Amino acid sequence: MAEITAQMIKDLRERTGAGMSDCKKALAECDTDMEKAIEYLRKKGIASAAKKATRIASQGTVAAYLHGSRIAVLVEVNCETDFVARNTEFVGFAKEVAMQVAAMSPQYVSKDDVPADVLDKEKGIRQEQAKQSGKPEAVWPKIVEGQIAKWYKDVCLLDQTWVKDPEGKKDIRSLLTDLVAKTGENVRVRRFVRYEVGEGLEKRADDFVEEVKKQSGQA
Repeated sequence: MAEITAQMIKDLRERTGAGMSDCKKALAECDTDMEKAIEYLRKKGIASAAKKATRIASQGTVAAYLHGSRIAVLVEVNCETDFVARNTEFVGFAKEVAMQVAAMSPQYVSKDDVPADVLDKEKGIRQEQAKQSGKPEAVWPKIVEGQIAKWYKDVCLLDQTWVKDPEGKKDIRSLLTDLVAKTGENVRVRRFVRYEVGEGLEKRADDFVEEVKKQSGQA
């Protein structure tokens, strides 16, 4: 196994926020492969998050994001203590989530929030598409499962790819898991609301050039 250097530990700690001993252990377990070590720590964080998920999280913050004068978002993110609620990384996460909602317009926080009737409808649509695909009936359930997984990534906030990840690999759930590992508290995105000017209203279909001509008396 390659030698684990102090610089490797420092780099891994900066990228994950994990403690030095955890970073050293991860590098040892993954033969100093940085990306595998990150994944190792993330999985460990997921385990920690699962243990903390049952703890009461009634503190937190409401983050707001305004995109010009066209889109506005409010997001409530909860934690266990007021101390963490004031933490810069916690506040920063809430702001990142608000920006994500503005950019990607999710409909639900997580899969658990999707109403049963909505899910059944989506599965029915994909089932019909699978039937018409010409593929064997035995593979239809796998096709439906794969399509629903893709749909979740579109409509569920935690399953969406983080818009600011240059590699397009990290989702919002991973950001949340990383924050739980750093703060040591149960953190959850409780709810959000997104407003966009003109949303739900009938849009005018007039061509802009023709509209200008009408107003200037040229048409």
